[in-house]
Amino acid sequence: MSSDEHTETGTGWPQPAGPGRPSGPAGEPDPRPEAPDPDELSPLAPERSEPPARGPGDDGATVDLRSAAESVVVPEVPEVPEPESGDPSVVEDGLVDGAGSGKARGRSRWSSAEVMIGVLLALLGFTLVVQFRTTSTDPTAVATRQEDLVRILYDLNSREVRLRQDIAALEESQRQLRSGEQGRQAALEEATRRADELGILAGTLPATGPGLAVRFEAGAKAISASRVLDAVQELRGAGAEAMQISGGDRATVRIIASTYFLDSEGGSLVVDGRRLTGPFTITVIGDPATMRTALNIPGGVVASVAGDGGTVIVEDREVAEVSALHAPIKLEHARPVS
Repeated sequence: MSSDEHTETGTGWPQPAGPGRPSGPAGEPDPRPEAPDPDELSPLAPERSEPPARGPGDDGATVDLRSAAESVVVPEVPEVPEPESGDPSVVEDGLVDGAGSGKARGRSRWSSAEVMIGVLLALLGFTLVVQFRTTSTDPTAVATRQEDLVRILYDLNSREVRLRQDIAALEESQRQLRSGEQGRQAALEEATRRADELGILAGTLPATGPGLAVRFEAGAKAISASRVLDAVQELRGAGAEAMQISGGDRATVRIIASTYFLDSEGGSLVVDGRRLTGPFTITVIGDPATMRTALNIPGGVVASVAGDGGTVIVEDREVAEVSALHAPIKLEHARPVS
């Protein structure tokens, strides 16, 4: 060893040979980007300061590796186009790959809501159409005239007034019955009045008052028992208080709650076991205007008999007399409640 080597280390020992810095031609550093910096290989190497920037006029062949790495061009990633609403890449839960997944999810939710609203509106429209057609095709509502509706409303109001008057009379009778000396006399009078009313309803007493005479004349088709029964029911609903039916042979039967009607041979009727021949006439006591309206309503008795080829003649009577009597009915099972 030479004395120069001992002198350089200052320890008297020669300096160990370290790894040599690779160099290219003309002493230049290795230009490969992946080549490690020799200064970074030594753990004891001090932090190297950034070399000053070199101008275009500076000479020298030294190349800065960091500047070379930064100058590498990175290719741009192409932008993923937003999927269309009908793109098959959209999955069932509304998620898509890439950008625009939130938009696809929101679009799927709104589509389901719009479908539900459309179904509800369709059901509502169908219900309204069915209700409108049902109302518009009702033959009774279409055929009824305004005058008939007004008359029916007037009759209902009149009946309500009569019922209120009856309630007031009954309350007055109750008050008199509970009074002192007049109680016995009032009780006797009330019992007599009630007996007369029950006798008329039961057909055991004759009655007289304003009413109608309803005559049924057959046409090509005989008057059936069902037509006569419909007339009796409509008259009762209009406030009839007493009725009787007569045949062409002058035979008369009192009509009460238990009266029945049967068809017989030759166009005749059997009423409570008695045979009557046509034409038939029902004499009824009650409000004439109300009962006439009930018979002439669209689809009522007059229209039904006219459809069979027959005729119904309705005449007002200032004094209608119901004189036929019904035999008292002996009750076997019913008893009054004490």
